[in-house]
Amino acid sequence: MRLTILINGSDPTVSHDYAVLWLDTDEHRWSREAHQGIDLPPWGELRDDNGVTMLCAPSTDAPLCTLRGLHVDRKQRVSAAQGAAAWTALPTRAPTSGFWRLQAVDRQTVRAENSVFGN
Repeated sequence: MRLTILINGSDPTVSHDYAVLWLDTDEHRWSREAHQGIDLPPWGELRDDNGVTMLCAPSTDAPLCTLRGLHVDRKQRVSAAQGAAAWTALPTRAPTSGFWRLQAVDRQTVRAENSVFGN
Protein backbone atom coordinates (compact mmCIF):
# COMPACT_ATOMS: atom_id res chain seq x y z
CA MET A 1 0.00 0.00 0.00
CA ARG A 2 1.23 3.49 -0.78
CA LEU A 3 0.28 6.64 1.13
CA THR A 4 0.75 10.18 -0.14
CA ILE A 5 1.54 12.53 2.75
CA LEU A 6 1.81 16.33 2.79
CA ILE A 7 3.97 17.91 5.51
CA ASN A 8 3.58 21.64 6.25
CA GLY A 9 5.05 24.04 8.75
CA SER A 10 3.02 25.06 11.78
CA ASP A 11 1.38 27.97 9.92
CA PRO A 12 1.19 27.39 6.14
CA THR A 13 -0.28 30.89 5.61
CA VAL A 14 3.02 32.43 6.80
CA SER A 15 5.59 29.81 5.78
CA HIS A 16 5.06 28.01 2.50
CA ASP A 17 7.52 25.21 3.32
CA TYR A 18 6.22 21.76 2.45
CA ALA A 19 7.15 18.22 1.45
CA VAL A 20 5.07 15.66 -0.43
CA LEU A 21 6.09 12.09 0.33
CA TRP A 22 5.09 8.64 -0.83
CA LEU A 23 5.18 6.06 1.94
CA ASP A 24 5.35 2.45 0.75
CA THR A 25 4.08 0.39 3.69
CA ASP A 26 4.88 -2.94 1.98
CA GLU A 27 8.54 -2.11 1.32
CA HIS A 28 8.91 0.05 4.47
CA ARG A 29 10.39 2.86 2.40
CA TRP A 30 9.50 6.43 1.55
CA SER A 31 10.36 8.82 -1.26
CA ARG A 32 10.25 12.58 -1.55
CA GLU A 33 8.12 13.61 -4.51
CA ALA A 34 8.18 17.39 -4.12
CA HIS A 35 9.45 19.85 -1.55
CA GLN A 36 10.27 23.44 -0.76
CA GLY A 37 11.90 24.44 2.50
CA ILE A 38 11.54 21.02 4.15
CA ASP A 39 14.76 19.42 3.00
CA LEU A 40 14.58 15.64 3.25
CA PRO A 41 16.72 13.27 1.16
CA PRO A 42 15.18 11.71 -1.97
CA TRP A 43 14.27 8.48 -0.15
CA GLY A 44 14.74 6.45 2.99
CA GLU A 45 13.28 3.80 5.26
CA LEU A 46 10.09 3.74 7.37
CA ARG A 47 9.92 2.65 10.99
CA ASP A 48 6.73 2.44 13.06
CA ASP A 49 6.94 2.62 16.84
CA ASN A 50 3.62 2.70 18.75
CA GLY A 51 1.77 5.07 16.43
CA VAL A 52 4.76 7.21 15.50
CA THR A 53 6.03 6.73 11.96
CA MET A 54 9.70 7.62 11.63
CA LEU A 55 11.26 8.57 8.31
CA CYS A 56 14.92 7.57 8.39
CA ALA A 57 17.78 7.93 5.92
CA PRO A 58 18.76 4.67 4.18
CA SER A 59 20.34 2.14 6.58
CA THR A 60 20.06 4.36 9.68
CA ASP A 61 17.85 4.20 12.75
CA ALA A 62 17.85 7.90 13.63
CA PRO A 63 14.67 9.59 12.35
CA LEU A 64 14.88 12.59 10.04
CA CYS A 65 11.17 13.25 10.51
CA THR A 66 8.45 11.84 12.77
CA LEU A 67 4.75 11.63 11.99
CA ARG A 68 2.75 11.27 15.20
CA GLY A 69 -0.47 9.29 15.04
CA LEU A 70 0.29 7.62 11.72
CA HIS A 71 0.12 3.84 11.89
CA VAL A 72 -0.91 1.22 9.34
CA ASP A 73 -2.04 -2.08 10.81
CA ARG A 74 -1.77 -5.57 9.31
CA LYS A 75 -5.18 -5.17 7.64
CA GLN A 76 -3.98 -1.97 5.91
CA ARG A 77 -6.11 0.32 8.05
CA VAL A 78 -4.66 3.80 8.51
CA SER A 79 -4.98 5.10 12.08
CA ALA A 80 -5.40 8.82 11.30
CA ALA A 81 -5.68 11.30 8.44
CA GLN A 82 -3.55 14.03 10.04
CA GLY A 83 -1.30 14.73 12.98
CA ALA A 84 1.83 16.41 14.28
CA ALA A 85 5.14 16.25 12.42
CA ALA A 86 8.65 17.09 13.58
CA TRP A 87 11.93 17.34 11.66
CA THR A 88 15.30 19.05 11.78
CA ALA A 89 15.53 22.17 9.63
CA LEU A 90 18.63 22.43 7.48
CA PRO A 91 21.13 24.08 7.50
CA THR A 92 20.47 25.46 11.01
CA ARG A 93 19.83 22.00 12.52
CA ALA A 94 16.97 23.57 14.50
CA PRO A 95 14.15 21.25 15.60
CA THR A 96 11.03 22.23 13.66
CA SER A 97 7.44 21.16 14.01
CA GLY A 98 4.37 21.25 11.84
CA PHE A 99 1.66 18.92 10.62
CA TRP A 100 1.20 15.99 8.28
CA ARG A 101 -1.95 15.28 6.31
CA LEU A 102 -2.92 12.15 4.41
CA GLN A 103 -3.56 13.11 0.77
CA ALA A 104 -4.20 9.71 -0.83
CA VAL A 105 -4.22 5.97 -0.17
CA ASP A 106 -3.37 3.55 -2.97
CA ARG A 107 -4.09 -0.04 -1.98
CA GLN A 108 -3.12 -1.44 -5.39
CA THR A 109 0.29 -3.02 -5.87
CA VAL A 110 2.37 -0.52 -7.79
CA ARG A 111 5.38 -1.53 -9.87
CA ALA A 112 7.38 1.60 -10.59
CA GLU A 113 8.89 1.90 -14.04
CA ASN A 114 12.02 3.54 -12.63
CA SER A 115 12.10 2.75 -8.94
CA VAL A 116 14.70 4.29 -6.63
CA PHE A 117 14.12 1.20 -4.50
CA GLY A 118 14.93 -1.30 -7.27
CA ASN A 119 17.38 -4.13 -6.74
